[in-house]
This record gives sequence, structure tokens and C-alpha cells, in this order.
Amino acid sequence: MKTRWARAWAVVGIAVGLCVGAYIASQGLPESLLAEPAYAQGAKDAAPSFSPVKALADRDVYYPGSEDLAPDEMRIVACGTGMPNARPKQAAACWLVELGNGDKFIFDIGSGSAERLSAMKIPYDYLDKVFIGHLHSDHFGDLGDLWIGGVIGNRQRPLQVWGPSGAKPEYGTKYACEHMQKMFAWDDASRKGNVNTKGTRLVVTEFDYKGVNQVVYEKNGVTIRTIPAIHAIDGPVSFILEWDGLKFAFSSDTFPNKWWLEHTKGCDIVIHECFAPPSVLIDKQGWPASDALNVGTQVHTSPAQFGKVMSEITPRLAIGYHFFNDFDVAPAVTEMVRKTYDGPFALAVDYMVFNVTKDDIRIRMAVIDEDIWPQPSVTEKLPADPSQKIGFSEFITGGRVPYSDIVDKIYDDINKRYGSDVKAPD
Repeated sequence: MKTRWARAWAVVGIAVGLCVGAYIASQGLPESLLAEPAYAQGAKDAAPSFSPVKALADRDVYYPGSEDLAPDEMRIVACGTGMPNARPKQAAACWLVELGNGDKFIFDIGSGSAERLSAMKIPYDYLDKVFIGHLHSDHFGDLGDLWIGGVIGNRQRPLQVWGPSGAKPEYGTKYACEHMQKMFAWDDASRKGNVNTKGTRLVVTEFDYKGVNQVVYEKNGVTIRTIPAIHAIDGPVSFILEWDGLKFAFSSDTFPNKWWLEHTKGCDIVIHECFAPPSVLIDKQGWPASDALNVGTQVHTSPAQFGKVMSEITPRLAIGYHFFNDFDVAPAVTEMVRKTYDGPFALAVDYMVFNVTKDDIRIRMAVIDEDIWPQPSVTEKLPADPSQKIGFSEFITGGRVPYSDIVDKIYDDINKRYGSDVKAPD
């Protein structure tokens, strides 16, 4: 019914517009409509100074790849802000941190987030450092996509992964990454000899999850520390990044804890989980009250708990994430946060962008190109090594129908167009 009424009023609006236009055309345009706008005549106080042919001086949105990052600036992009369940609007946990020194860091890489990273128009060469807070799929489920995507995208350096140990070896990051590589054994073998595979190297740095304020990365003026987090079972951690006088903290998932309260005071930006309230889990997903209360307040941090944490550490800006940020959920989350916190905060959604300097924090949304292709590599695109090719069995080879006349012409056309001399296989 609402759709039909909307269409009806749209038709009425078009009809009225046509009638008014016809009247003006028949009577002639009044001089006031023909006059040059006041601001175009130099009246600067009448309106902003716009040009009919130049780009806007200031934009309320971020176009990936279109802006320089100042030497003292940090840019943080929400590439995944949702929950474990997949949805088009929000990927699972992932945050990209870009620094004015050229470094880029990925904190968590949950399911669905690899396409958000791709939308930032960054060559895979620069997307080579991933810090994983814990091993739930909604926090590292797209690691394989970034790893293999980098191989195809000509990343000529290893993908580096930092993550915590576990209470048992099989609960640690190194075990998970080793078995991820085993899971992708066919994928890896099939690319050898077909594309350059230097990017398949995976370097894993596993650190003690019990370390308190321990340094796990220190290079190029950047220091990244970890503190224990409390979530589900032993193993999760939170991260603190410091660079050029700016301090960033990312909780991954955690229950409020003493380590976070002690070591994140004075942060410029803190990203902390602010999980869906138990009432939302019951109403939206049909959870039993016992499970909703346990998961919403004990396994995760509820909005009211999030607010209490922020009131104790008082960051320049608090960012809550890890819930489905919908029109009817956000007000409920905001109301609960405001019961315990009266400082500045934002409720994140995918493609939200934060530009941070010592003097300012700017918040915008990114405008993305859904037809994105991988960005050109900053290193030379190396050809495949044919000697690595595994090839087919005689059984599969015997099923080939080569259409040599068509394929030979394709080879000839490409060789002429690009000055190459590649021979078609027999």
C-alpha cells in the first residue's frame, strides 16, 4: 500500500511540475529567474563560492584513491562492522588503518571483508600486514581471500599475519594458518605455472595471548602492543597502535577488563565491540533469554557496558561496532550507551571513514565503486614459471577439445596487438 501511494504522489508531483513549467514558458520567464545568482556576482556572503565547472572544494564523502594522506594523519576505514551472520550491508569484523608514513595495517579480517578492502583501491602490495584478535570466523574468515587475492594481484612479498597463541597449540594462530594452507592445497597447486606465485608465502608471528602491553610490532616509527581480552575461551587479545603522537586501540571482541581500562586511557580513537542488546537478540533472532543474556553481556560487551568502559578511559572518539546497525536497532543501542557515557562516540557501519590528526577527527562515508578491479601492482608483473605447472592426468588430457583454429587466432591477435611472441600449446 505504501509503495502504491508513493507512486501516486510521484505522478501527481510530475504532473504539477509540467503544468507550472508550461505556464512559465507561455508567460515568459521573469527577470528574477534570468538574473545571475548573487554569489556569482561576487557577493561572497550570499552563498558559498561554487563554480559551474570545477569540483567542490570540500566533500562530505570519501572517494577511495582520490585523497592524499598527510604525513601526520591517520585514516581508519570500517571494512567490517557486523555480526557472525553474513549480510550484504555489513561484513564481519575488519578495520583498515592507514598512516601518513605509508604503512597500512589490517585489524581482523572477518567473513566478507576482503571485498571491502578491495573497494579501497589499494594495491595488494600494501595489504600485507594482518593482526588477528582471535580465531572466530567472523574475525579471520576472509584471511584466505586476502592471501589468494594477493597472489593473483601480484603481491611480491609474503602476507604477514600476527595473532595470539591458545591454551592448546591447536587453538593458536599458527595452527590455524598452517591448516588454512592445507585447506587451500588444491587452490595453491592449480595456480603454479599459471600465474606467478611468490605471494603464496605466509609468515605467521604467534605471540603469547597472556602478554600484557607486550610489543608485537615495532618498525618505521610504529609500535603495536597487545593486551589480553576476555571472550569465549582463553586466547583473544586486543591491540594498541601508537605512531607520531597518535594512539589507536582495537578491542576485537572482549568483555570489559582491567587491561583495557589501564592501557587505553588517552587514546585518540578506540574501537570497541558494542554488541546487540539481549532484547534485540530475542526479538530479531528468537534467542532464548538465557542465551541472549549470556552472549550479550558475558561473552560480548553490551551497549551499556561499552558506555561504562568509555566513561572510564575517555577517548577523543569512541567507536562502537559488532552489531547490525539498522534504523530500529541504532536508537536502542544509543539509548543504552547514553545511560553510562556522555562523551563523543560513533556507531560504525561498513565504509565509515575516520581521518585523525592531533587537531581534528573527521568522519565521513566512503563512496565505493562496485565494479572495482584489482589495482595495478606497484611491482613488475612477473610471468608464471611453466616449470612449476602440475598439469593434468592422461585421463583429463584425453578429454580436451582444443579448437586450435580459434585459439591460434587469439594468440596471433594478442601477439600483434602487444608485440609479444607467445606460442600456442600443441
